[in-house]
Amino acid sequence: MSSPDSLASTDRPAVLVTGGATRIGAAIARRFAAAGWHVVIHYRASAAAAEALAASLPSAETIGFDLADDEPAVAAVIALARRLPGWRCLVNSASVFDYDSAAGLEPEMNRTAMQVNALAPARLAQAFIATTRAHDAPRSVINVTDMKIENTNPDFFSYTMSKHALAATIGMLAKATQGSGVKVYGLAPGAVLASHDQREEETEISHRLNLLQRKTGAEEIAGAALFLSQGVLESGQSIFVDSGQHLLDQPRDVIWLAREGA
Repeated sequence: MSSPDSLASTDRPAVLVTGGATRIGAAIARRFAAAGWHVVIHYRASAAAAEALAASLPSAETIGFDLADDEPAVAAVIALARRLPGWRCLVNSASVFDYDSAAGLEPEMNRTAMQVNALAPARLAQAFIATTRAHDAPRSVINVTDMKIENTNPDFFSYTMSKHALAATIGMLAKATQGSGVKVYGLAPGAVLASHDQREEETEISHRLNLLQRKTGAEEIAGAALFLSQGVLESGQSIFVDSGQHLLDQPRDVIWLAREGA
């Protein structure tokens, strides 16, 4: 783990972005940094990418732990809260995205998805709520879910199941923290970046399979996260940033819809 060179960074509001080294997590980290936040970039296996990103930002550090083992992850969150009095936002962005289907889930894949995508973020949120003390400013937990919680299909069965479980925590945590100064939100992206075995050029088709027929950018997800961090919405709400994809009823994941259409 890298630490800031001085305590000056703690004068800024701080955010922890899990999975912040790459992809949407990195876009979120950059957006918060541009807005003047101190960014704590979590990684599991992407230490080099996390360090490179942190070095490019005005005020940032990295922290490594494996969400597959939630006890050390919770301990890391508690230690971070003690060290960063300005810690105001937790963005649970990290997830695993492996393929199985409704016709035959893979039990070990399912256990991993439920652990990494649902149980660990819930426990990190609970630890953040219990230990952070930024009383003079709103504190927020942002759970990154998926538009699949509204527009389901048989693909990525365990992943989707785990995101439904994570989405269920939002309302429960919101009700449990009423009057505490903590807001709990959901942020549900649609198809944003090439994923699974998808080629980059395939995204030009698959990522436009939404009501607006446009590609949703990672920067839009990051902007929504920064907005939610201000705590101006009622706790327990979710924002969908997917160009309307969640309002459709798609029979398969857009990866296969695009291939079948082609």
